[in-house]
Amino acid sequence: MPTYLVTGADRGIGEALCLELCARGEHVIAACFEDSSVLAEKGAQIEGGVDVTSDAAVQAFAQRLIGTHVDVLINVAGIYADDSLDALDLTKVQDQFEVNALGPLRVIHALLSCLDQGSKVGIVTSRMGSIADNTSGRLYGYRMSKAAANMLGMSLAQDLKGRGIAVALLHPGMVNTSLVPNLPESARRQLIEPEVAARGLIARMDELTLENTGKFWHANGEVLPW
Repeated sequence: MPTYLVTGADRGIGEALCLELCARGEHVIAACFEDSSVLAEKGAQIEGGVDVTSDAAVQAFAQRLIGTHVDVLINVAGIYADDSLDALDLTKVQDQFEVNALGPLRVIHALLSCLDQGSKVGIVTSRMGSIADNTSGRLYGYRMSKAAANMLGMSLAQDLKGRGIAVALLHPGMVNTSLVPNLPESARRQLIEPEVAARGLIARMDELTLENTGKFWHANGEVLPW
């Protein structure tokens, strides 16, 4: 039975991923900021206190996993803050870098000993991290941090290929979670539910190989521009 490890597992897309994986009978390690009785009831192994911005918390988590082989690591933990050039809060920009870009790097680096030939790594980033796709500006912290996460994934794809580990950058779509800002009703109707996004993300991870490592994918299978 493959072992899947999901960060940011106690809410939104992370929780939906864990529920889908548990439903198909996988061994799931749910790395939660707090806890999750919902996932525990479904048979997931709950690892609480995993703050991806904390070196100490991530190292403590890695110590608990010594000797564990992880087949698929999916980094989901992320935050979002709305901003514009005229209403810019650099503290919030820095916070988004800590979670969205440095968070997955911190986790992957700490868990390298759990990954080996045949393992896969996914980083849930965003289409908003695409430079070519940016036609509306704004959202400086979110866009910049997700672009940095994309570069992280590409560097990892190069560095880990020789170890037999494949890496995917994943856009889940516009998902109806607490991260989504206030939207007009017409736009909100276009959102997809977390479980739909989760099924797409799992399908992309299932398709991930060393031959297509380093791709920037929409959950629906579309390859996105950098």
